[in-house]
Amino acid sequence: MLLAIDAGNTNVVFALVGKGEIRARWRIASDPRRTADEYAVWLHQLLELEGYGKGDVTAVIIGTVVPRALHNLQVLASKYFHCEALVAGEGKAAWPLALDVDEPQNVGADRALNAMAAHAKHKGDLVVIDFGTATTFDVVDFDGAYKGGIIAPGLNLSLDALVAAAAKLPRIAIEAPEDTSVIGRTTESQMLTGIYWGYVAMIEGLLARLKAEIGRPVDVIATGGLAPLFERHGKLFDAVEPDLTVQGLSLLYEQVTATQAA
Repeated sequence: MLLAIDAGNTNVVFALVGKGEIRARWRIASDPRRTADEYAVWLHQLLELEGYGKGDVTAVIIGTVVPRALHNLQVLASKYFHCEALVAGEGKAAWPLALDVDEPQNVGADRALNAMAAHAKHKGDLVVIDFGTATTFDVVDFDGAYKGGIIAPGLNLSLDALVAAAAKLPRIAIEAPEDTSVIGRTTESQMLTGIYWGYVAMIEGLLARLKAEIGRPVDVIATGGLAPLFERHGKLFDAVEPDLTVQGLSLLYEQVTATQAA
């Protein structure tokens, strides 16, 4: 089976993929200093809990936006799974999609992978919103080309900045409010209103501008752990795909192996 690794700024996600289906997934906090040996001990135990062993992993593909994390993940693949990891966007795993932007070399791996997976599952023009450390809006045209997008502060990042800068504001949990009122009557409810409804307003406003600029019908695809949070009080998205980045890694691996077999 394929071990797909999505190394982000906040978490590293490991997913075991067999015949294009995700069989198991695990996440760990991102730490570029974490060694291959530490990853191996942690991952070996989780594989066993799911009824698998390291011998079930026959290939590894890595997508990362944290360059310092790459080396130890490559060592993990070679030392413990006895294979050379493919790196999304490099060498044999070069991007098969057009990156139609001014600086294609600077497009994050997660954004290119999301664009690939979204285009494979949804036809037509798309906007992909990924709720991660940053919240990104990516435009994918009907041919599957990546056309650019928007980078905004992530929800947790915004909350952390607010709490850090205001001494008397408490840390609150991010959740959907119980109702649609925007008049908070406690400090906590006012913070939640500002964070949640402020974010909804940002999403609605940016989507309206993107759709107007694209000028054609657009489907909005959301991914990332916080995406379902915004479905409670409105229909912002046409689909929620929580595993879009991992699906992109699986798709890229399939295309590489198909090319090698041809």
